[in-house]
Amino acid sequence: MWDARLSEPGSPECTPDWLALREPADAAGRAPELAETVRRRLPDPAAGEGPLRIRDLGCGTGSMLRWLAPRLPVPQHWVLHDRDPVLLARAEAMPRPAGITVETVCGDLTALGPADLAGTALVTASALLDLLDPAEVDTLAGACVDAGCTALWTLSVSGLVVMDPPDRLDAEFAAAFDDHQRRTVDGRRLLGPDAAAVAYASFAVRGADVQRRPSPWRLGAADAALTEEWMRGWVAAACVQQPELADDAADYLARRLASLAAGRLRVVVGHVDVLAVPAGAR
Repeated sequence: MWDARLSEPGSPECTPDWLALREPADAAGRAPELAETVRRRLPDPAAGEGPLRIRDLGCGTGSMLRWLAPRLPVPQHWVLHDRDPVLLARAEAMPRPAGITVETVCGDLTALGPADLAGTALVTASALLDLLDPAEVDTLAGACVDAGCTALWTLSVSGLVVMDPPDRLDAEFAAAFDDHQRRTVDGRRLLGPDAAAVAYASFAVRGADVQRRPSPWRLGAADAALTEEWMRGWVAAACVQQPELADDAADYLARRLASLAAGRLRVVVGHVDVLAVPAGAR
């Protein structure tokens, strides 16, 4: 069977094991130049205004904090926001450097408004936007702009998948997977690979200074466990979207995993980071 064992692509539910498996690739993929821009644009907490207040949406077990906090001045206070209490408990219990404090919020993040972000300097998210619909992304962008918060939203899927060596079925599975990412769930049409473009436009139309950068996973022989888990989920989601692919899925996956086991397979999975700085941001 080709199903993923730790994750379901396009699902808001993530296991701690899946998040741990992908964290090194996420850290290597995020655009460090955007983090440097954030560092330069945020207020200096040493000026006496208190710690930088940062709200991380869909925080999981805290990977964004672990990546970004060392790149910003201290003190910092992080508000970790997720719908999953198990992940929040992991995030709250993680070791933290001196100067970093944390609080957790469990619940829906799509209804946040400017009042919820009062006093917040930075709103972050990682691998979140593609799970939202256009109205939800636009609402979050509007809340950030109205509250004067800088936003750094990373690792939104772009739809780019490049495998070396190539296979004749790569493009067919990739197209079906992208359609699955854009599927309608409970009346919500998910953004999938369109998420970064929608976020960019939502900020730009409100006059924010917006930048975007590629943040791909580049997976090689050292990333075999992640590559296999990602590929199993990728193939399974493609088959859900386009059931006729199931006739070819087992052989296709076997070829791909054999190449992976032999150390020959290289995979690039495209993502995009978006940074928005509203006029008058803190």
